[in-house]
Amino acid sequence: MLIKDWMAADVLTVDENTSLMRATRIMKENTIRRLPVVSHGKLIGIITDRDVKDASPSKTTSLDIHELYYLLSEMKVKEVMTPQPYTLNGEDSLEKAAMIMVESKISGLPVIDDNDRLIGLLSETDVLRGFIHSTGIKDGAVQYAFDLPDKPGAVTTLVQYLREHDARIISILTSYEDAPEEGMKRVAIRVMAQDDAKIDKLTSNLMREFTVAYYCKDALKNIPKKKTD
Repeated sequence: MLIKDWMAADVLTVDENTSLMRATRIMKENTIRRLPVVSHGKLIGIITDRDVKDASPSKTTSLDIHELYYLLSEMKVKEVMTPQPYTLNGEDSLEKAAMIMVESKISGLPVIDDNDRLIGLLSETDVLRGFIHSTGIKDGAVQYAFDLPDKPGAVTTLVQYLREHDARIISILTSYEDAPEEGMKRVAIRVMAQDDAKIDKLTSNLMREFTVAYYCKDALKNIPKKKTD
């Protein structure tokens, strides 16, 4: 999965000389947490809601409301932005973006082209959307996790077995870190069958023929939803 297929391409931006008050208003009105700072089409920095909070006077300040507004209107984005932020290319993988976000503890990254021009913004929500899409969970697929020997043909044998038993494979994920011991690998496969009876029979056969670490079908009907006003 490529970043360009999941990023937000229609991105609001600000100039480095934009006032902090205006930048704050843009973020609040559009319910966004970060604004790329652009000069002549090229990315030069990024400002986040955290930067705004850190730059704003403390609630215990002795300044009155008019002085606070004046201070924020005079302060420029370039004074609080992060210059030369981490960036990604649209041709980079979504998995690479996820790794950078986790290791760097950041929740969003600007996306640029080969000429350093801003082409999008990738958030942690975009990464999660891509991951959900790739797993096939929305299709109601059943997930099986197998502990297989780490040798050529092990996954091929399993896949062939599933096909012979009329299981439609939706996704395959392999991990060595989750394997129970060295020389093994854990393979998570989501499959679909025509009905529950076929799934029950398939599960029974798989438990007999392979080492099944776990299996599950996620209940999606009663997922909590965010309340709106």
